[in-house]
Amino acid sequence: MPTFAASDGTELAYHERGEGAPLVVLPGGPMRASAYLGDLGGLGERRRLALLDLRGTGDSAEPADPATYRCDRLVDDVEALRAHMGLDHMDLLGHSAGGSLAMLYAARYPKRVARLVLVTAIPWALGGPATAEDRLAAARLRTGEPWFEEAFPAFEAWAAGTADFAPASAPFFYGRWDAAAQEHDARADEEFNDAAADVYGSQGAYDPPATLAALARLTAPVLVLAGELDGGPRPGLARWTADAFPNAECAIQPGAGHYPWLDGPEWFVHRICAFLDEARDGVSGALPSAEQPPGAAALRLA
Repeated sequence: MPTFAASDGTELAYHERGEGAPLVVLPGGPMRASAYLGDLGGLGERRRLALLDLRGTGDSAEPADPATYRCDRLVDDVEALRAHMGLDHMDLLGHSAGGSLAMLYAARYPKRVARLVLVTAIPWALGGPATAEDRLAAARLRTGEPWFEEAFPAFEAWAAGTADFAPASAPFFYGRWDAAAQEHDARADEEFNDAAADVYGSQGAYDPPATLAALARLTAPVLVLAGELDGGPRPGLARWTADAFPNAECAIQPGAGHYPWLDGPEWFVHRICAFLDEARDGVSGALPSAEQPPGAAALRLA
């Protein structure tokens, strides 16, 4: 497990999986250890993943100053990782809350980003949260699931802000509530740093007008990938995020929730690699998205 020192001396760790061209990966949560990402559904067979454990999570040390858990402060850690890996510029992937960190990094260090991938990223950094209406509309797409009647009241109360998140709500975050999803969810409590998560998006973390202005000048290709069944972000919010960049495309993964590499690993890996290779070579190989005509459904993988 390689480690490096952040600018303030905090010892940070990252985990390398697979072989090939490097892809730096920023986890979400916020402030969840990168272990939950696995090898991103087999993406490690095509790329050398560098999965960063953000400070205070996983195998990274806790900082002396808890204020450095704030998202904008973590940008310095991403830059320190790039320098440690000896990359002049890098392909960067941010999942969920890690998408806002990736956007802030791209805004501050645009020349260091070769290609940017945002996976089910709520664009807090751009001033675009997932609303309760978004989450409930997505949840109601699952009315045919055997667990829906029991799970929906708890999810509805959480989305409305009248109750804390309850374990019964977990199925709404997965396209399939199968054994793999249940095992993935069961690890969550031990992988989160809840105190750090409270700081991540705290006051001062985001300056949407400045970030939008900076990203409007980003020349790197960008892929915004959302799950068809995810409530945060819903496909419309993902398209809005893509519109913030001058060179972006949006893909909606059929049947996927917030962790699309679990719901359809073949589709996910193929789509990510098609983008990374196309952005490099100008060759298209993308699979159909959930928003294509009904006839494309037969081509869906998983």
